[in-house]
Amino acid sequence: MRSIRALRHALFCVVAGSSLLAAAAAAGAQTLPTQTWPTHVVKVISPFTAGNAGDTVARIVFEQVGQQLGQAFVIENRPGAGGTLAADFVAKADPDGYTLLLSSASLSSQVVFHKTLPYDAIRAFAPVSLISVQPTVLVAAPKDGFKTLAELVAAAKAKPGTLTFASAGVGSASHMAAERFRVAAKIDIRHIPFRGAEGLAEVMAGRIDFYNVPVAPAVPLLNAGKVTVLAVSTAKRAKLLPNVPTMAESGYPDAAYVFWGGIAAPAKTPRAIIDKLHGEIQKALAVPSVKEKLAKLGAEEEPLSVDQFTKFVSDDMAGTLKLAKDAHLEPTD
Repeated sequence: MRSIRALRHALFCVVAGSSLLAAAAAAGAQTLPTQTWPTHVVKVISPFTAGNAGDTVARIVFEQVGQQLGQAFVIENRPGAGGTLAADFVAKADPDGYTLLLSSASLSSQVVFHKTLPYDAIRAFAPVSLISVQPTVLVAAPKDGFKTLAELVAAAKAKPGTLTFASAGVGSASHMAAERFRVAAKIDIRHIPFRGAEGLAEVMAGRIDFYNVPVAPAVPLLNAGKVTVLAVSTAKRAKLLPNVPTMAESGYPDAAYVFWGGIAAPAKTPRAIIDKLHGEIQKALAVPSVKEKLAKLGAEEEPLSVDQFTKFVSDDMAGTLKLAKDAHLEPTD
C-alpha cells in the first residue's frame, strides 16, 4: 500500500507531463481475444447504492450498450468505505474487459481521506469513457431568507463559524462542492456530515443552513418552496434550472465543482477493448431514448476521447489534492 504523500508525488509527475494514466490505458498484452469481446456477461462494479443518481445513469447507459453488443452488462453494487471497496475489487480483477468500475469524482476523494489505500489510485485503472457530468446546486433553508449567494456569504462573514452545511458524508460530492465554495468565498462555516441524503431534510426543516444536492431532486423541492436554490456548481448553467446562476456568475469562479461519472477498467486491459467499449458507450449516449432519460436526471453529456478522459481524470485528481491542501482536509482513517 502506498502513502498519500507518495500518491501525491506520483500524481504531480503525471500532471507535469509523464501521463501515467494514459500509459495505463494503452498498456497491456494485445494477445487476448479482443476481436470477439464480449463473449459473456460483463460486470460493472458500482460504488453507489442502487437508486443513487450515478448508479441510475449507469443502468440506463449499459442497458443500451448491452443491446448493441448482444451481451448483458450487469451493474453490481459494492458500496462502502467511501467507494474504496468497489475500486479495490476492480483494481484486483483480471484485465480482460469483463470487470469494470463505475468511476467518479470519488476516486480523487479517496486519495484525500484515506492515509493508505489497498490499491494504487493512479496506476490501478485505465480510464475508458466519461458518461456524464451532473451539476449540483447549492440549496438553502427558506427560513434563512437568503435570495442570493452573496447574502449567504455576507451572513457567514458577519458571524464566523455559525452557518452550517450538510453533506452526504465526508468526501461525498456534496461535501467537496461545499468545501470548494468555502475556500473560494473565504468563509468560516461548519460541516455537518450525514449518511446519505438525510442532510437535505435537515435543510428543509431549517436546522442546517445549506446543502449541495444534484440538480434533478432540487427541481421539485424548489417548485414546492421547500428550499431556495442559490447557485449551480458547474461552469455553465444547468439545463433543468436555466434561470439559476452559476458560482462564477455569482462572483466565485473558483467554486466551480463538477461531479462526473465514467467507466474505468483494470490497468493493462487491452487498448482494443477499451476503444471498442468507448465507442459503444458513445453510440449509446447518442440514442434519443437514452438522451431523454439522462436529461430528466440532470445528467449532461460532455463527449471526450479515451485520451481526453484520461487527462480529465488526472486533472480532477490534481484539483482535488489542491483543494485538500487549501481547505486543510485531513485523512479520516
